[in-house]
Amino acid sequence: MIELPANSGDLDLPNASILYIPEFFTPVEASQLYTQLKAECAWRNDRIQVFGKWYDQPRLTALYGEEGRSYTYSGIAMHPLPFTPLLQTIKSKVEAVSQVHFSSCLLNYYRDGADSNGWHADDEPELGSNPVIVSLSLGVPRYFHLRPKKNHKDTYKLLLNPGSLLLMGGETQHHWQHQIPKSKRIVKGRINLTFRRILP
Repeated sequence: MIELPANSGDLDLPNASILYIPEFFTPVEASQLYTQLKAECAWRNDRIQVFGKWYDQPRLTALYGEEGRSYTYSGIAMHPLPFTPLLQTIKSKVEAVSQVHFSSCLLNYYRDGADSNGWHADDEPELGSNPVIVSLSLGVPRYFHLRPKKNHKDTYKLLLNPGSLLLMGGETQHHWQHQIPKSKRIVKGRINLTFRRILP
């Protein structure tokens, strides 16, 4: 596995358009946001369908967004709650950098290293053909893995630090999968906000 440099800029990967900003929020701001979101969000623990079988999802989730912009993945249908003032503030800052209007924010709360997110691409039909996905990381640093859909041997990892922003656009979701793997060494939590445009 190849570790990617965690400095600001575009990741040099074929058939991908991925931008990493390591300090989108300062460490102090990131810590404050983590504490607020952990306390304020309406976290839920769903069961997901994987290859026809149902399992407890290994993380907590919450969906906020515009009315009528539901999101379905792995057999879960989520209906958004209205954006809170805090989420609206974060969203405005993310939109100013990405130049994209986002209708939804899916939050993942990884309580410790036992929580994870398996290999997948954000290619659900309601996201459109070339979705822009922007991910904000808060809490403990976690590795983000990437691999081409056609060659699972070539894998890459990037350490996502608190306050960092990762933007995936273009044809990335057509050609690449990503995951947050488990880690026995991690005992603290991480919150990840993924902003996306969900089509009506």
